[in-house]
Amino acid sequence: MKTVHHWIDGKSVEGTSGEYGPVTDPATGVVTTRVAFASVEEVDAAVAAARAAFATWRGSSLAARTAVLFRYRALLDAHRDELAALITAEHGKVHSDALGEVARGLEIVELACGITTQLKGELSTEVSGRVDVASIRQPLGVVAGITPFNFPAMVPMWMFPLAVACGNTFVLKPSEKDPSAAIRLAELAAEAGLPDGVLNVVNGDRTAVDRLLEHPDVAAVSFVGSTPIARHIHTTASAHGKRVQALGGAKNHMLVLPDADLDAAADAAVSAAYGSAGERCMAISAVVAVGGTGDELVAKIRERAEKIRIGPGDDPTSEMGPLITRAHRDKVASYVHGAAAQGAEVVLDGTAFTGPGTAEHAEGHWIGLSLLDKVPTSADAYREEIFGPVLCVLRAETYEEGLALINASPWGNGTAIFTRDGGAARRFQLEVEAGMVGVNVPIPVPVGYHSFGGWKHSLFGDHHVYGNDGVHFYTRGKVVTTRWPDPQDGGVDLGFPSHR
Repeated sequence: MKTVHHWIDGKSVEGTSGEYGPVTDPATGVVTTRVAFASVEEVDAAVAAARAAFATWRGSSLAARTAVLFRYRALLDAHRDELAALITAEHGKVHSDALGEVARGLEIVELACGITTQLKGELSTEVSGRVDVASIRQPLGVVAGITPFNFPAMVPMWMFPLAVACGNTFVLKPSEKDPSAAIRLAELAAEAGLPDGVLNVVNGDRTAVDRLLEHPDVAAVSFVGSTPIARHIHTTASAHGKRVQALGGAKNHMLVLPDADLDAAADAAVSAAYGSAGERCMAISAVVAVGGTGDELVAKIRERAEKIRIGPGDDPTSEMGPLITRAHRDKVASYVHGAAAQGAEVVLDGTAFTGPGTAEHAEGHWIGLSLLDKVPTSADAYREEIFGPVLCVLRAETYEEGLALINASPWGNGTAIFTRDGGAARRFQLEVEAGMVGVNVPIPVPVGYHSFGGWKHSLFGDHHVYGNDGVHFYTRGKVVTTRWPDPQDGGVDLGFPSHR
């Protein structure tokens, strides 16, 4: 059986803790790989390697750093299919989704390639007699990233390329459920010429995470995952004096006004709710139908959802794959099973779906698409983040009622409005309490040169990831005030003429 080890100081390092975790092919339910879990000592070794590398990497020229990143970008582009295949094998998402994940990660690598303009400082001359003031940004040191299972390549690429471009060194702790993509990213970075120790990968569980949060040589921690873990990351790392950006869970709403193009809204709802099997923090999991749109909209969503082909991710005809684990599949199903008793109308129940019908896939983590209508806000399916292919539809009589429903949510990651009315859209983008807003765009993930992040319980910390916020998170400001005497004032005679 294949074993995934650690990547420390520019090379693969076998795990020594004796602890391993299983990595399962979600389409078959078969354990294909085991991953070594790092001990405290192994995490310390990775941090030590990063600290040693920082001494020289921080002083490297911007030209040298960007040269590595340009080569890295070319290698990632050449290995898109390989990375996507690793994602599909361990996460289960279909190959097209996996390719899209790699492409979105590449956007941040491209942003990092342009770090020379992002790190420009400011200068004010003659603020007083012969006094200049300059503002500069400098790297933090060793920074860590803790990333989720649902985007095993993209989310790491949201973090470490920008961090190392800014002059930091990095320790990555990827999800133990699908670790191979992260290791391959590190291998390709080394091939591109990234010096040993600048990027390190340690696999593991809470032991590895907590050590990174407590380690005195780790200056900052980036995290993407569930809200309870994000809160723990923020509280623990902050208590140890670290800078933290911790992105949590979501319950993203799509508000559909009576004037909306319902066909376009239904297309958007299906792709946003069921794409990547709903295992993404930007999935639309709640549609709020305003006025009399509900019945027609639900019928259109159902019509489209019933046509989605579910199958293994390596089958090019599949449009949705399995869920990451059997336990997660069962948890997602439980929300659908309990929905009717809590007042919802079950329009589609996908929990009986058992896969494509082949012996090879009989034990896969399969579930079909579920659609719940007239869901009360008290129902568990609405109150909790499901992270699976379950779409809730709620009804509201007016725009104001729909907006209030959305703003009452404890999460504020992303949201969308579907309407032809520019005035209503403008009101919504100003009044809704969420960090990312789409207008006739169901999943408003920002491009690389803007920043990604939510509000309320969807973000703990002050900085969003990548974009300008990412650069600011991975650097700290310094202001230098300078006064030099003029050569004519005395001292060493450099031959300057006197104008007195």
